[in-house]
Amino acid sequence: MAYGTGGCVKKRTKKVNKGQTEKKAPGKNSIHHEDLALKTAAQYFGEELMPLLGIKGVAGYIAPTETVMLEARQMYQDFNYVMTDVAWIHLEFESDAVTKEDLERFREYEAAVSRANHVEVITYVICSAKIRHPRSVLRTGINLYRVKTVQLKGKNADRLFRRLKEKAEQGEKLTKADLVPLLLTPLMSGSLRIEERIIKSLRIIQKAGEVLTELELNKMQAVLYTLADKFLTETELGRVKEMIAMTKLGEMLVGDGIRKGIEKGIVETCRELGVSFEDTTEKIKQRFCISETDAREIVKKYWL
Repeated sequence: MAYGTGGCVKKRTKKVNKGQTEKKAPGKNSIHHEDLALKTAAQYFGEELMPLLGIKGVAGYIAPTETVMLEARQMYQDFNYVMTDVAWIHLEFESDAVTKEDLERFREYEAAVSRANHVEVITYVICSAKIRHPRSVLRTGINLYRVKTVQLKGKNADRLFRRLKEKAEQGEKLTKADLVPLLLTPLMSGSLRIEERIIKSLRIIQKAGEVLTELELNKMQAVLYTLADKFLTETELGRVKEMIAMTKLGEMLVGDGIRKGIEKGIVETCRELGVSFEDTTEKIKQRFCISETDAREIVKKYWL
């Protein structure tokens, strides 16, 4: 299966049920980590991920996730697959309760995509919240709209780790299909703490050897790291960082941090020396060989 460009990652306002208080680990930002992680998993490991989620059929290739209507309003789905039977499978990742507004949005997506591409569309909502019966039906007038829900909390990480251990002990080589479910372990149920599940999953993936390409290995590590950043405290995340530091992903994270430090240093130094905004922008542009627009964005970020 050939993989192409995946869904557009968007920021959403976190939904909090009435009477509840949203809990966040210390120092966390508002990035929708689960969307980002699961979209990456869907993009690179679709063949293995779909059976795990109970989705039947064979995906031919990834479908566009941006639908432009006549009123020029862009609608972004989380992920779409074009199936070999011509229908499309539409995935939406929800870390909170599925609301009436969510179902109205999903129905609008389906209608627009179906009309624009002349295909049938089936929506699966992948739920990671601890909700026993997520909402899946929308009644409006004489119409009944339905989505299929997949509850990740209904899957057990302990059983997955036990099965992989038994297979390894029997001398069987793990396949990519065996490894992809590890990406969902932080969202599953189980006796192990989320930190332990992530570290254990990273160790298993790291030992996979030639079963995975370098790109697939990096993407798997990135998915787990993103979920770690979502769920873990700073101390717990530090232990994950220690483990991942010597990997290719770790080198990329360090490199990105070094560049950001250099950018900030240049801008702050120029500001303190009285260098103008325009001249500072030109320095950043030349230093990193980037466009003037990108340079301006960097300078704006640190120009206090």
